[in-house]
Formats: sequence, C-alpha cells, structure tokens
Amino acid sequence: MRTIAVVGASLAGLTATRALRDQGFEGRIVVVGDEVHAPYDRPPLSKEFLAGTYSEDDLKLSTPEDDALEAEWRLGRTATALDTGDRSVVLDDGERIAADGVVLATGARARSLPGGLPEGVHTLRTFDDAVALRAELVAGARLVVIGAGFIGSEIASTAAGLGVEVDVVETARVPLMKPLGTEMGAVCAGLHATKGVRLHTGVALAELVGDERVTAVRLTDGRELPADVVVVGIGAEPCVEWLQGSGIDLDDGVVTDAQGATNVPGVFAVGDCANSHRAFLGTTRRLEHWTNAVQQPVAAASALLGQTYAPPAHHEVPYFWSDQYGHKIQFAGHRTAGSRIEVLEGSLEALDFLAVYRAPDGNPEAVLAIDRPRPFGRWRRQLAGAAPALR
Repeated sequence: MRTIAVVGASLAGLTATRALRDQGFEGRIVVVGDEVHAPYDRPPLSKEFLAGTYSEDDLKLSTPEDDALEAEWRLGRTATALDTGDRSVVLDDGERIAADGVVLATGARARSLPGGLPEGVHTLRTFDDAVALRAELVAGARLVVIGAGFIGSEIASTAAGLGVEVDVVETARVPLMKPLGTEMGAVCAGLHATKGVRLHTGVALAELVGDERVTAVRLTDGRELPADVVVVGIGAEPCVEWLQGSGIDLDDGVVTDAQGATNVPGVFAVGDCANSHRAFLGTTRRLEHWTNAVQQPVAAASALLGQTYAPPAHHEVPYFWSDQYGHKIQFAGHRTAGSRIEVLEGSLEALDFLAVYRAPDGNPEAVLAIDRPRPFGRWRRQLAGAAPALR
C-alpha cells in the first residue's frame, strides 16, 4: 500500500491520518478538506468561541508534532466523486487522487430551512458559521433558537451568558426527548429556566417574519416571538451525496462494519458520515459525537493496514456530553422503550445527580449524570462489561 486518501480534514480525518502514521504506514497520505481552515475543534464553537473566550488559535487541532505526519493537504477542495474502479478520489478541479486505500471522513452538515432565508437566520456547524453568529449576539439582542437539542441548547446557554434575550422552540414535549426520554428531558428543561431562557415545547416553527431581515418567528399555535437573530438547530445530515453511483452502500450515511469497512475493499468510513455497526447496540448507528470521531478512526486505520486493534471495552458504548448553563451533562449507553430510571446519587431538583436506566429485566442499559463525572466514568465502564454482575 503506497497511497492513502483521507477525504475530510476535520477531527476524524486528522485522527485517521495520525493513526495511520502511528501504526507504521510510511507511504503517501493525501488529506482533502472542503474548508480552507486547518483542522479545528467543533464543540467549542457553540460555547467558548461563541462566548468570545476562545480565539481561532484555541480551536486548532494540529500540533507541532503533526508536521511529522508529512501529509499532503488539499484544503478548500471538494471531493465530487469516488471511482471505485481504480479507487480514485475526484476533486472539484478535476484532479484525481489514485489511492490504494480511502478513508471517508466527510462529516455532516447542519440541516437548514427550505427556500430563501432573510438575513439574521443562522445554522452553526463550521468556524465561519460561528464567526457570523458571534457578531450578532450582542447584549440586548433577541434570539430565537429553533430546536432544543444539544447544539440549540448550548447556543441558548452561551447567548444568555452574553446578555441576549433567548427563546427556544422545541416540537417535542421536552428537550432531548429522543436520547433521554420524557422524565430526564424534563429535568434538562429546568436548566434553561436557571438563566431566564424561555422554553416553548410541543410547538413548531410556522414561518419566519421579515423580508430582508428576520424580525420575528411565528409558531404553529399562532404566537409570534420577536427576533433579531434566529438559529436553526434541527440536526445534521451526512455529507455523502457525492458518493451516489459509486457502488458504496449508503443509508443515512456510509454503511460500514464495526471497524469502518464499507462494502468496497480498501474503502473505510469514520466519524459523523459513517453509519457503522455498533456491538453494544447490536445494530448500525450513526454517531455525531466528538468521542466517536477520535475512537473510530484508530480502528479503521488498523483494519485498513491489515492489523489487529482491540479498543478499550468502554469505547463500544455510545457516549456524549454537553455543557449547558454551567453544568456538564454526560450520557452513555442506549435508552430503550420500557426502561425505568433509578437515581443513585444526588438530586434531580438540584440538577446534580447520577441516574441509571434499567431495562425491564433490571439490567442497566444507560447512565446519565449532571456534574458527577467520577461516578459517571465508573458506570460507563461498567456498561461495557467491566462489571458483568451489573449488566
């Protein structure tokens, strides 16, 4: 194997490049990224960078040691096709990168609203998105966030800290209902109230008011929320349309096995664009979280190079965290229908607790904590089987 192409120059792509070198690959590595920026960390975009406490330099993922990677970077370039016949990546300027192995790490893009949008309406996924939004979040401005998921709630939290008036609109009955369920979603709803953020649940966006610039948000129940700024936080979709017709299996992303291998030999997918088999879940799942982007590429690089890699058991357990209103929310595992919740430490009312989700047979299947990192870490490892008696 002489050349490996890594398509995607964010966290997963950089991690894959590092892993290839760490595991002894000495050939040519070409990394393609559609942004002009060198790899940067995305989680702080909705928090520290948006708040003005992080600079662009603080976001950089590359270190001086990365000079030793000797990778060829194609930044500001877009992959338009994958020719699986000779395993070539075709770029927007016509360049063809012939490779013995390909790692797909193209990530996901923020979902937006259809049609032309007035000024003042934003999504947040990239550095440039964050720069544009940060310029508008000034004290006294009126912000409406559409969607109370992780990104929407974090933006609301940051904006409230900047003196912005914030309304959050969520179609479900409670925030984070899909991953956490109704009971714990209601607990997280209480976080918004701690900083005076108004949460509107069970209602959806009907239309944006304003011609050249947004002035309000009209809801499906007829109410109108004044708005100087609107952020749309309604999820993300994998960047895989360029792979249509390539022969790669696509289904809500690139379908892979547990190590990231696709149905085409020598082609792997990692990070937000990969719909991979998850042993803990017993099915495929696309995970859009930082932890997956730093764990999965290591396994994929090993498999691509024909090596054996056994990740720590707790890496198999889906995991995410979110920082909101001065609190850290951590969740590991997978909630299923019929699970019951047992609070083992702390108090729900105090927003400081650890709770375990138990399946109908009593076995733990997930753990949720707010501001309880140490016991959470222990339970995360236990979910992976480190303490079988607790399963």
